[in-house]
Amino acid sequence: MTGKNSWPFKIYIMLIFAFLYLPVVVLVLFSFNESPIIGVWSGFSLRWYESLIGNRAVVSAAKNSLIVSLSATTAATFIGTTTALLMERKGGFRGKKTMDPMLYMPLMVPEVVFAISLLTVFTLVGIRLSFLTLILGHVAFITAFVIVTIRVRLAGTDRSLEEAAMDLGANEWKTFWHITFPILLPGIIGGALLGFAISLEDFVITFFTAGPGSSTLPLWIWGTLRRGISPDINALSTIMVLVSVSVVIIAQLINRKKL
Repeated sequence: MTGKNSWPFKIYIMLIFAFLYLPVVVLVLFSFNESPIIGVWSGFSLRWYESLIGNRAVVSAAKNSLIVSLSATTAATFIGTTTALLMERKGGFRGKKTMDPMLYMPLMVPEVVFAISLLTVFTLVGIRLSFLTLILGHVAFITAFVIVTIRVRLAGTDRSLEEAAMDLGANEWKTFWHITFPILLPGIIGGALLGFAISLEDFVITFFTAGPGSSTLPLWIWGTLRRGISPDINALSTIMVLVSVSVVIIAQLINRKKL
């Protein structure tokens, strides 16, 4: 028996999923472990989640992460939306063929190289690392993801709706707000949520662009890991995984929404 319904095919798919997600399942499971010793199960407990609530360093890092992610997502969504519209609706301008692949540079360049380049630019310009450089770094990194999401949505829209509105007397501004924007809104929201999830869990860009007092959750986890693995990290990592997965799923559902 061959094909995608055969047992070898099913077993192969199950092994792939186990390889990809079993470490995450183990992390989530041991975040509820009563024992402070990693790898030794002694019973179900919420003690590590309770300890996170009383940890001022974690609360401060969580606030920083939310501020950075929300600020970067807002800026990246505005830049990504306007850029996607210009590239798709004003596609005949000079230099488009050169600019098109450059928009996706952050997706192709290794993240550590992109982070080092940001640090180099900030140093040459004379900008001290701070909350501002951290937010700018995240904006530069996640904007490409937002553009890709919005352009996919925009490329699949029916131009005849916009043309019909303009034939009926609507100008470009009214056509955009009453026709284009409602069609594009699921893509904008989806791109924003995807950018937020990437920004929230990013470590490399954050590590190279964060200044004093701008520690985020990934940086706190890294600093704690240098002293050894603790159950607190499992609990915090579980929360971050759940938030990121939920945001990405919502983004995909919204982006697939049809008129």
